Amino acid sequence: MVAPPVPTVEATAPRTTPVRRGRRRRLTARDILVLSVVVGVTVVLDLALIWGTSVVSVLLSFTNYDGISPIKWVGIKNYHDILTINPEFGTAVRNNLLWLVFLGLIATPFGIFLAVLLDRQLRFSRFYQSALYLPVALSLAVIGFLTQLILSQDQGVVNAILGRTHGNGIDFLGDSRLNIWMVLLFAGWRHVGYIMILYLAGLKSVDPALKEAAVIDGANPVQTFLRVVFPAMRPINVIVLVITVIESLRAFDIVYAINTGRNGLQLLSVLVVDNIIGEASRIGYGSAIAVMLMLVTLGFVITYLVNILREDSR
Repeated sequence: MVAPPVPTVEATAPRTTPVRRGRRRRLTARDILVLSVVVGVTVVLDLALIWGTSVVSVLLSFTNYDGISPIKWVGIKNYHDILTINPEFGTAVRNNLLWLVFLGLIATPFGIFLAVLLDRQLRFSRFYQSALYLPVALSLAVIGFLTQLILSQDQGVVNAILGRTHGNGIDFLGDSRLNIWMVLLFAGWRHVGYIMILYLAGLKSVDPALKEAAVIDGANPVQTFLRVVFPAMRPINVIVLVITVIESLRAFDIVYAINTGRNGLQLLSVLVVDNIIGEASRIGYGSAIAVMLMLVTLGFVITYLVNILREDSR
């Protein structure tokens, strides 16, 4: 009998299908058309609605345009009047600075504190996150209406609980000594949830080995956070700082929804609206205030963009 042939390594090895390296598919004429339309429309809208209006505002700020009379060039007169004559400008600057201090020194640290607590995987932490983040889903205009509902002098919930109704209630929103603080409480309520989510995401990205090393070195939880975790979240810290400043400068909705910025609730954004589309119809003057606000905001926006690009390059 003839012995069967012994299989070789080549015969027993599994056959593999050669992998074909496909070419990159070239864009068709239809693809190019769709991309051109999508990108083109976006660029046109951006140039027209953002950059175009910004340039027009800068030009109008050097005129006395009121929407009716012919445009007359007045140079820096509007800026001079804003800084020397208008008393409301000083009140608006003070309120915007107060807004910044409140959000930066009270609301933001409280949001960080809540993020640290929720990062410890507390019981019902998901429920707490949803409840604390809920105000962020609401616009500031809606929060302004809620503020009226709660703090109104005649029909507010707080005055009803205190038993002070029918004209005897506390005028939380009309008294210039109280209204700014009441509004800041509700604006801070929304800001806390936003900061909490940002820092909660940042805490999840911190290397646990850093925390373990700090604990081994004898650091307590507070020292671990302040000396190890917080510096490790530098990108988040910069973003939060910039967002807080921009939020304080562009604050408008909640104040305008309550009483259109009257009785001590004046803000820079409210001054812009009152002068441009209000009864005064001082478009050139309002544009000058808008340009000043834009220049201050632009500095922080550039800081934010530089930080984002730097992180992307890394």
